Amino acid sequence: MGPSVLFVHPDLGIGGAERLVVDAALALKSRGCHVQVWTSHYDPDHCFSETRDSGIPIRCCGDWLPRSLLGRCHALCAYIRMIFLTLYIVFLSGEEFDVVFCDQVSACIPFFKLARDSKKVLFYCHFPDQLLTQRLSLVKRMYRAPIDWLEEKTTGMADCILVNSYFTSAIFKETFASLAHIEPTVLYPSLNVSNFESTVFEDVSDLFPAKRQNIFLSINRFERKKNLHLALESMCKLRKRLSLLEWERVHLILAGGYDERVLENVEHYVELKESAVKYDISNHVTFLRSFSDEQKRNLLHNAICVLYTPSNEHFGIVPIEAMYMRCPVIAVNSGGPLESVENNVTGFLCSPNPEQFADAMEKFVKNPDLKNRMGESGHIRVKSKFSTEAFSDQIYAHVCKLIH
Repeated sequence: MGPSVLFVHPDLGIGGAERLVVDAALALKSRGCHVQVWTSHYDPDHCFSETRDSGIPIRCCGDWLPRSLLGRCHALCAYIRMIFLTLYIVFLSGEEFDVVFCDQVSACIPFFKLARDSKKVLFYCHFPDQLLTQRLSLVKRMYRAPIDWLEEKTTGMADCILVNSYFTSAIFKETFASLAHIEPTVLYPSLNVSNFESTVFEDVSDLFPAKRQNIFLSINRFERKKNLHLALESMCKLRKRLSLLEWERVHLILAGGYDERVLENVEHYVELKESAVKYDISNHVTFLRSFSDEQKRNLLHNAICVLYTPSNEHFGIVPIEAMYMRCPVIAVNSGGPLESVENNVTGFLCSPNPEQFADAMEKFVKNPDLKNRMGESGHIRVKSKFSTEAFSDQIYAHVCKLIH
């Protein structure tokens, strides 16, 4: 057996961070490591299928603690839940392990480092947490000040820091001024291609009228920061560029992670549906919540293009999944997509502007061959730059370096 690695993650649901954790655990397991995942929340009905089927132990502790206080203080509650989980692991679980892999919440790191049997800690920084919230009031700034300070200090205690893109690496250095001496290592997330290799695809025509042949697809959680309104607004602009016959062949599917426990998911889903009615395009839009891996694969196979609307996205696994499935991507020209999508080759990089998105969408409607040409280029790019093998080699090397 190789090294024993214990993963600690706040909420093992469905999202880019969770996809990275699952892929990292699978990669290390394939290299002979003993792997287990600890989390403060896990729902077998709302998770990636590998967490149920791969044989990796999933342990849950502290889910009884609140996720917020009257709809506020989410960060504070996340820190408390993570610290409680860590204390349980260190003092009560009896687990033996060589390396801790943690992400998102760094507050757990000092407890692993200061324990009697100190552990090596690998921290994967998806993005500085303090940049994921606004400070519009004095009270909010006072509330966030100690949390931001704690994030910076505890992140610096990790033995190895990985980031998901050169974009995030630059933001890391700008944000954590006291950690200027640390050079985080870029480890791109990989794609677990086993989820996408089936050659049998189900019909998804029940999601839209049969005459709709040009399917645009958006895959993102129903969160306001994902800027899903851009996809709806782009559809409005596209309609003005097409003939009636062309427009009747166009459809948009907004598919996204949805957790009814998260108020923003519930509210934003309603907002988007209301906007589709307001823009008079509701009969050209389908909303799909919390789809399965198989449904995602089928949607990517049937779509002519993926619309990826977040700005300054830290990395973004969706463009990688789309390109592997030979589906071109129209993405905002900032953040991670600048490193994953090759402009005019595997898709288009545009300003977060409905006119620019509509211009790129029109190209796919009026030039059917474009999908196949860009799709093939995207597939080749993912296999060469974001392979599971390269990801596995690198993460295993980092773990081995920590224990030798």
